[in-house]
Amino acid sequence: MSLAHTKSVALLGLDGHVVTVEVDIADGLPMYSLLGLPDAALSESRDRVRAAIVNCAEVWPNRKVTVSLSPAWLPKSGSSFDLAICIALLSAHETISPDAISDVVFLGELSLDGRIRSVRGVLPALIAAQKAGIKTVVVPRANFQEAQLMQGIEIIAMEHVKQVLRWLRTGEREIADEIEFAWQPTDENLDFADVAGQPQARLAAEIAASGGHHLLLIGPPGAGKTMIAERIPTILPALTIAQALEVTAVHSISGSFTNRSPTSLTAPIISPHHTTTRVAMVGGGAHVIKPGACSLAHNGVLFIDEAPECPSGVLDSLRQPLEAGTITIARSIGNLTFPAQFLLVLAANPCPCGKFTGRGHNCTCTSLQVRRYLNRLSGPLMDRIDMRVHVDPVGRVDMARTDLGESSADIRVRVITARAIARARFSDYSWELNSHIPSRALRTVFQPQRQAMNFLHDELDKEHITARGLHKIIRVSWTLADLAGHSIPTLEDVEKAHSLRGGIEL
Repeated sequence: MSLAHTKSVALLGLDGHVVTVEVDIADGLPMYSLLGLPDAALSESRDRVRAAIVNCAEVWPNRKVTVSLSPAWLPKSGSSFDLAICIALLSAHETISPDAISDVVFLGELSLDGRIRSVRGVLPALIAAQKAGIKTVVVPRANFQEAQLMQGIEIIAMEHVKQVLRWLRTGEREIADEIEFAWQPTDENLDFADVAGQPQARLAAEIAASGGHHLLLIGPPGAGKTMIAERIPTILPALTIAQALEVTAVHSISGSFTNRSPTSLTAPIISPHHTTTRVAMVGGGAHVIKPGACSLAHNGVLFIDEAPECPSGVLDSLRQPLEAGTITIARSIGNLTFPAQFLLVLAANPCPCGKFTGRGHNCTCTSLQVRRYLNRLSGPLMDRIDMRVHVDPVGRVDMARTDLGESSADIRVRVITARAIARARFSDYSWELNSHIPSRALRTVFQPQRQAMNFLHDELDKEHITARGLHKIIRVSWTLADLAGHSIPTLEDVEKAHSLRGGIEL
């Protein structure tokens, strides 16, 4: 009887758990048993591992093979265990020294010819391995750039099982073609200078970026709503290393590195189609639970165009993460929590035909149709939106101008300055952005001027705003004060914040 074991990592959301992969080869009828709550993809590893071993000129044991993934109570999913099972099986067959693999984590899916394919969740898996005291991890070559983000652990990138076997048997491996690691600065492909006119919407975007406030843009087609929303990440400060690691971990779990580099410091922007489902928006799944759009937009922007066209309940599913900054998904395997601290930007036409401007020009919709269209955005959701800005059609004067508008770089300087002021003000507290000020602190330490508070209390008495609306206005007024250089929000700041929340231009 031969027994060997090595290690891999099982992921439940962003939480990784080191799994011991044990392989026992015993006398008996040839068979293969996999224990430890595997899912369908993991159960199919038998055929992938067998084909890879045979095609690499190794010997598949024609005996009773038992593979156990411990702890047995932990659900395990995905194909990232293939490489660990393959190596442990060959070690149990006495072709690899057991001492060479006992404290090494192996991650990777095997192709039938022995190549090691990329897997999702490498970064959170490495974090779990480091917490467990693992010093060496073997990862697919395709995941090497992502794996390099993890410091303090030896990362060995391999492309083929033959390379792994040569390293384990002789200690030789190729290291000449290692990737040079470097964080990528802010993307400059998009720029606010491309936006013609729209001073009110541009100001609202700057306020949203400075304080982390949610924004609704209402206007006819072609007015520039999408252009403005897509350029908000260009005026956001570059992510810190810690924030970039959080974003990379979420995108790694989702397997969505097609449009985003693991080493990017640019705030992400996620723009799901308006026909998306609740599961795609908040996360979930039947077998493998993946983060949704709101988690992929963590530390960035979630932009939803044509918001009133979204199916019923999809936008309302964002109400909880908007308040909590996290999203918890309950399934039979347990509760998984993903981060969801994002800046929400909604864009909507004013009516079904899109031409309603309040002056009746070219609009074919009745007043009832106009009301019903915008009423698709529920009241509780709208109450969580800090600013509602009307975007007017671009006029001839704006289109005829040859000089470009203010660039993203210039706006970003003001945003960074405003955020630095807020960070210094909140140095003794657990938050950094004005949009995160708790309601209790707004009523005590961070009140605006007395005249401004009297104005807000009058609006509250008239039921023009709710209690949540009052707090939202105060938070926006703090951002306006930071941009204007005021030490405390003035009556003018509060009135401006109130007008932005009501969608009325001053």
